[in-house]
Amino acid sequence: MPRKILVTSALPYANGSIHLGHLVEYIQTDIWVRFQKMLGNTCHYVCADDTHGTPIMLRAEKEGITPEQLIDRVWHEHKADFDGFHVEFDHYGSTNSAETKEFAQAIYRKLKAAGLIEVRSVEQFYDPVKNMFLPDRFIKGECPKCHAKDQYGDNCEACGTTYSPTELINPYSAVSGAQPERRNSDHYFFKLSDLRCQEFLRKWTRSDTLQSEASNKMQEWLGSESENKLSDWDISRDAPYFGFEIPDAPGKYFYVWLDAPVGYMGSFKQFCNANNINFDDYWKQGSDAELYHFIGKDILYFHALFWPAMLQHAGFRTPTKLFAHGFLTVNGEKMSKSRGTFITADSYLKQGLNPEYLRYYYAAKLNGTMEDLDLNLEDFVAKVNSDLIGKYVNIASRCAGFITNRFGENYIS
Repeated sequence: MPRKILVTSALPYANGSIHLGHLVEYIQTDIWVRFQKMLGNTCHYVCADDTHGTPIMLRAEKEGITPEQLIDRVWHEHKADFDGFHVEFDHYGSTNSAETKEFAQAIYRKLKAAGLIEVRSVEQFYDPVKNMFLPDRFIKGECPKCHAKDQYGDNCEACGTTYSPTELINPYSAVSGAQPERRNSDHYFFKLSDLRCQEFLRKWTRSDTLQSEASNKMQEWLGSESENKLSDWDISRDAPYFGFEIPDAPGKYFYVWLDAPVGYMGSFKQFCNANNINFDDYWKQGSDAELYHFIGKDILYFHALFWPAMLQHAGFRTPTKLFAHGFLTVNGEKMSKSRGTFITADSYLKQGLNPEYLRYYYAAKLNGTMEDLDLNLEDFVAKVNSDLIGKYVNIASRCAGFITNRFGENYIS
């Protein structure tokens, strides 16, 4: 009997171009979906642009356009890149949609009704020039441990130490350069430390929904049965902010990472509306449909802890399986603009390179683990020439010779 399957890839952020590192995931997912469809299974593949947050707001302001104009332009750029690499979504939407807003607010209300939302006063840095509270990544200063300069407000890229923004030495706003002030603001927290969340996540992360290495990492974060290592999750941001306002909380907005995964639901709802499909058949608790998320290992924390806990306690089904992959390196190193190895999807296509070459190379290199994948450019050329050109051309040549010898030249056109 054919299976009912819903598949998603992580949502690309609408503040940058699609590059070859992103394409690892979308090509991997696309191949898996094509295989399921060839088997005769009902398989839907949806995705969307991730469109909210301070970076979007500030970039739009810098360009002198509205955030809506920015995300519309980037949506078309992203979609063109995916089309160029033959990634066939059944629906590609945007998190800035009425459907995503409706689900985000509904989930929030259900969590609040379950006693899993708490309001607390939080001390933050405030930019007196831009008149806004600053997210961690928009605060810079000297690392409190190794004293490296110009480090972000959440972790040091020099020594790897994590810290709170208020621990930075000589902090300054990365937006205006001003010295930030400390101010208090009420924030909304999802109580992951609640015993109900802890007990659910301990079982869920050990239920074969994750790869073994991912499950082991989750146990490190969860701690032992006698521990309570999970911290409550700050799901709010203060105005000005481009996103969805929290119900009954004027001037407070959902943190982008709350409504980003909800974008899977919003995008699929749009697909359902256009194709007369019952949304609940895929998302209600106890559904016999299967739900798979393909993601990078860098966002495993959000998808394996926050997201399933949100779904479970809001009355929706949880994912059947998460497939996490590693990072892409180029010639054994991180992609680098200065080294010329930061390659966008658009620049690859504009060089006249066949997208099937990259699809084949990724398919040949990927496996079911979270190991990093290296795009060795010399190996890429050799493998394409050997496998795709040499072997296929050799097959055609041999077949042509066989047909000519056995049946005459009239069979060769």
